[in-house]
Amino acid sequence: MSFFSRWRWRKSASEDESVYVTEKYGVRSLHIGSDTIQSSMRLARPSDLELAYTRSMMAFLLFHSTPRRVLMVGLGGGSLAKFVYHRMPDTASEVLEINPQVVAVARRMFEVPAADGRLIVRVCDGADFIARDGPAYDAIMVDGYDGEAQVDALSSRAFYAACRRRLDAGGVLVVNLWGSDREYDDTVERIESTFPAGTLCLPAERPGNVIVFAFRDVPGNPCWDELERRARGLEARYGLEFGKFVRSLRKMNRWDEERLYTSGVA
Repeated sequence: MSFFSRWRWRKSASEDESVYVTEKYGVRSLHIGSDTIQSSMRLARPSDLELAYTRSMMAFLLFHSTPRRVLMVGLGGGSLAKFVYHRMPDTASEVLEINPQVVAVARRMFEVPAADGRLIVRVCDGADFIARDGPAYDAIMVDGYDGEAQVDALSSRAFYAACRRRLDAGGVLVVNLWGSDREYDDTVERIESTFPAGTLCLPAERPGNVIVFAFRDVPGNPCWDELERRARGLEARYGLEFGKFVRSLRKMNRWDEERLYTSGVA
């Protein structure tokens, strides 16, 4: 069997459509406007988080372990939405997706559940939605890349300020970034300046992705023993590598032998 015969491509009948799906070795992936993989689902385990960066985004649970309301900006193949829906029954999620094609493909090809009281998918502009008055969230998770780069409207200072206003007490903003993006340093600076209470960076297992956690309120200086205790409990509950997340926090943040320091805490 040739290499390319292992792939199955499903594109829209219109040549102008930019949302398409590929499969390889039992993993189905979503592409939007380029060959870059936006989301992946292992067919044998459709509710698991296949990509390392999506698992790393869930590391916010180390700092807010019992979110009641989560807002996600960008649906993709719905990996995060499905994980929260199936594994966190006490958490309600809203997902904002600007592209109706993405929503249709996610539901048809990636087993995203129909809307109910715990999951709402809105076809709308995420930046406009967050800028409006509305309910507060315990976590806002932003994956704002199209096929080539980060969407400007989802990486501006005004957008991050709006996210901070929409966070509840103790809330966390979670942003997926590409370390290779030429705007990476400027984007991190905008997040840090908008969230003076503190930020942390977590490099994902796959080189390139960096997850930024920005805190509405000062999270304190958690000691390593406490973080490792939290990680053991979360790992047993969700099956994600929280212990590795804790160790990886040492790579891009200030710390000493006893504790981790957020950038906003002296």
